[in-house]
Amino acid sequence: MSDSSPAHPAAPTAVLDVWCELQCPDCRGALDDLRALRERYGDRLELRLRHFPLEKHKHAFAAAQAAEEAAEQGQGWPYVEAVLGRVEELDRRGERFLVEVAGELGLDAEEFDTALVDGRHILIVDADQAEGKAIGVTGTPTYVIGGERLDGGKSQEGLRERIEEITDRLLAG
Repeated sequence: MSDSSPAHPAAPTAVLDVWCELQCPDCRGALDDLRALRERYGDRLELRLRHFPLEKHKHAFAAAQAAEEAAEQGQGWPYVEAVLGRVEELDRRGERFLVEVAGELGLDAEEFDTALVDGRHILIVDADQAEGKAIGVTGTPTYVIGGERLDGGKSQEGLRERIEEITDRLLAG
């Protein structure tokens, strides 16, 4: 799921892949850094959410599928932020909560429910998870930018600064 597409294709851009899980408290903690990066770089930094649901969180796979449905309905990042902001509620209430959040954001909640039942986004989630495993992602959040993998699951300390250093270098050409 991509946050933006460059307004000026010829302008230098950087891509930040964020391997995330929507039931992960550490990913919720990363939201402030992601907002700050979007604020600083705007459309010069393409932020891509990559799904990496962990087995220890029983609603994470459904949440990843729901995020893809939200993206299809044009509200991917607002949905991700809304769910991450209420991780405990997702933990308690599961799929019913995912559908309710869609309704709160004005999305087609009935279509969300159908998407979770018919599994139309499973292949996207599976592909993200497989790619993550292939490049060594073991936990969330994990960032990949400019070919460098940064593990935020252990600590977020200093990661935004490191991402900014790499982004500045990539944008400088």
